[in-house]
Amino acid sequence: MLAPLAERLRPQTLDDYIGQKHLVGEGSVLRRMIDTGNVSSFILWGPPGVGKTTLARIIANTIKSPFYTLSAVSAGVKDVRDVIERCKSDASSMFSTGRPILFIDEIHRFSKSQQDSLLGAVENGTVTLIGATTENPSFEVIRPLLSRAQVYTLKPLEAPELTELLERAVKTDTILKDSDVKIEETDALFRFSGGDARKLLNILDLLQQSTALGQPMVINDKIVTERLQENPMAYDKQGEMHYDIISAFIKSVRGSDPDAAIYWLARMIEGGEDPEFIARRLVILAGEDIGLANPNAILLANATFDVIKKIGMPEGRIPLAECTIYLATSAKSNSAYMAIDTALAAVRQTGNLPVPLHIRNAPTSLMKDMGYGADYKYAHNYPGHFVRQQFLPDAINGSKYWQPADNPAETRAAELQRQRWGK
Repeated sequence: MLAPLAERLRPQTLDDYIGQKHLVGEGSVLRRMIDTGNVSSFILWGPPGVGKTTLARIIANTIKSPFYTLSAVSAGVKDVRDVIERCKSDASSMFSTGRPILFIDEIHRFSKSQQDSLLGAVENGTVTLIGATTENPSFEVIRPLLSRAQVYTLKPLEAPELTELLERAVKTDTILKDSDVKIEETDALFRFSGGDARKLLNILDLLQQSTALGQPMVINDKIVTERLQENPMAYDKQGEMHYDIISAFIKSVRGSDPDAAIYWLARMIEGGEDPEFIARRLVILAGEDIGLANPNAILLANATFDVIKKIGMPEGRIPLAECTIYLATSAKSNSAYMAIDTALAAVRQTGNLPVPLHIRNAPTSLMKDMGYGADYKYAHNYPGHFVRQQFLPDAINGSKYWQPADNPAETRAAELQRQRWGK
């Protein structure tokens, strides 16, 4: 049976690899690692179809290292330990050509105990870990493992890279190069691909298979759109237009349209989307887009996430719908989101400014003698449980990072702050 086009065209060397020049281009960080043969553990973070698995295999082939792979969807702690034992045997073998590479796909799905089981082997150099994830590693990967593995971000392919991939497929694939392929337009092809190389190649596969024998294979916007409407699931193993749909869902909730939000939720559920993925996005939405306008939103979103873990689907569709409608109809504010980003920018610009002496901790007599905690005013000892004093470092005293949004809750909070601080 003929392999899918995406598998037939999987690159074997860096010269054939398309995209991610910031990581594998001349002089880039991964290119230097590969050229020197000194590859340290890292995690590749990016959307589906941008070359995470392919890059891991190319690295292993290039530096001639034994290559082991696990999928976090199906592997347990025992599988991890078994493969680590095989890696130890490889590393001690007289025929070993390099430190074994352990590639873990969807590492964000590993439990804490599964991730813990990797730590020793990564730390002592038994294996070089390469993880792949579509989720933010800061939230999904345990801190000890993150401290031992650098995170590199992969980007969706852009139009020039998709064009290069399309031309390579037409010219070099065993099936397509012998077909009469006529490329008239690529806007729809690239739009439906969404920067995903695998998706683009799967669409080409679909077009080739749906072209009558002896007829030219025509690629234009009308044909691509018609074929995909007839076969909506044929090109996306992750669920129908995964990133397009979740984007529409998020923007509908943010835009306070409950009908649109519930429609896109239904599309994701019907397409087989992971309900925990949806619930995580609801928690993020509650913090980023509703925030202080309605602090109860994040409580409901977090409760929804917990409920989904407990009951699963199909019953989980009901709390997902309840939370979606609640968030869509709630007052909106991104002031907390903006405040932390503004403060982070200030921290990066000003560095480690000293904490004012009067609000430092003073657990020892020496620290007290040095002035730590001196003249600190305990707020509860004053009327209204408030007294004016300085809390920011001297160099940035008076800076403002939180800008209250125009909603009843934050208007009240801002007025109280003006009464307290007189500004």
